[in-house]
Amino acid sequence: MKREFEPKNVWKELEHKEIMDYAKRYMNFLDIAKTERLATKQIVKLAKENGFKDYEEFVKIGKINVGDKIVYNHKGKSAVLFVVGKKPIKDGMNIVGAHIDSPRLDIKACPLYEDSNMALFKTHYYGGVKKYQWTTIPLALHGVVFTREGKEVEISFGDSDDEPVLYINDLLIHLSADQMEKKASKVIEAEQLNVVVGQIPLKTDDKEVKNYVKENILKILEEKYGIREEDFMTAELEIVPAGKSRHVGLDSSFIAGHGHDDRVCSYAGMEAIFKVQDVDTSAVCLLTDKEEVGSMGNTGMESRFFENLVANLIAMQEDYNDLKIRSAFANSQVLSADVNAAFDPTFPEVMEKRNAALVGHGITISKYTGVRGKGGCNDANAEFLAIVRKVFDDNDVIWQTGELGKADQGGGGTIAYILANLGAEVLDCGTPMLSMHAPIELVGKADAYMSSKAYFAFLNR
Repeated sequence: MKREFEPKNVWKELEHKEIMDYAKRYMNFLDIAKTERLATKQIVKLAKENGFKDYEEFVKIGKINVGDKIVYNHKGKSAVLFVVGKKPIKDGMNIVGAHIDSPRLDIKACPLYEDSNMALFKTHYYGGVKKYQWTTIPLALHGVVFTREGKEVEISFGDSDDEPVLYINDLLIHLSADQMEKKASKVIEAEQLNVVVGQIPLKTDDKEVKNYVKENILKILEEKYGIREEDFMTAELEIVPAGKSRHVGLDSSFIAGHGHDDRVCSYAGMEAIFKVQDVDTSAVCLLTDKEEVGSMGNTGMESRFFENLVANLIAMQEDYNDLKIRSAFANSQVLSADVNAAFDPTFPEVMEKRNAALVGHGITISKYTGVRGKGGCNDANAEFLAIVRKVFDDNDVIWQTGELGKADQGGGGTIAYILANLGAEVLDCGTPMLSMHAPIELVGKADAYMSSKAYFAFLNR
């Protein structure tokens, strides 16, 4: 009898059509949800198509019932999907929590300038990035601008096939002798991430005009979007890679795209909760903003927006008091649905292979994350690990364990500790991936599919 544990390969265990069909649905979402605002908009749209109703409709009624499906849009940048179970919410929830923001470049408040007959945008990078990776690739611009008159203008430029793209220059190799001697973190400095937006000068006899190329860009912005230069100061504009996600490999087994971290888990959780029916414990898919910068701000998990939402739902279910919200979280069980690093045979030196996730072997359970000595992590207890293991095994979920690199190599974190601080049982559990935080990341289709299957098994208890 063989006693050695051997992880299963998803491709060997399942029909490939089911995996490929899921990948198409996910890729369609990824192509639309290029920012946290666009993701939230699409999540709300899909939720309503799957029978969820706006939270505000329940507020008007003042009551929720068993089986109600609720979608909560928080400031257009976070979303919560909630299926009311048979037990009172105070008895706990089953929660899959992911994030919908991704590393990117943000446009500064005063971005547009002209230099050497070129117009450019100044940017500030968001989240952990290798800055040099953002040069010499096609880029798109998405976001919102509020005009002086208070009008909201949605900006989308660079992703349609008939549109130009934007671009960040790098130094030509012929003149890069000094640059090539620098550390990778300094090869491209933050203030060199300047986006090329034009070079045609405005034809005008106006003697007050000094920067003709910049003036022409401002004219284009006014004609196309009705915005002025001062409106950049009341805007949220993001630079992301242009173009659609792509199938990768001669066997089409991977997906290359922007924002897998963490929209691959967000989509998996969303599709999972759409299938939840008739549960005892309320099921929640929690999709938040700002994780890549520490979960701060009023749309991040460090805020109390989710806690306040749960408190209001309890009040719609029964007489409210503070002990009930405390009890709700203390009795909850959570999968912190964030990606993990898959073993890359090109860079084996940073991973401890026996404890690294492998592509194609399903969703990854991580008892802890954190940095070096588990700093800043939620370290799940063995009792909860055993519960999740049984749920997955009973529902034919193919899973593996993994950690984010060797003990002293580096590390990372998720939203797990925030919900754990409220008393919930929390386990990091997400999709293994390659090239994490690159402008274009790589995910295996089998692992993406298995993530959704795992989240459904957990939520539909």
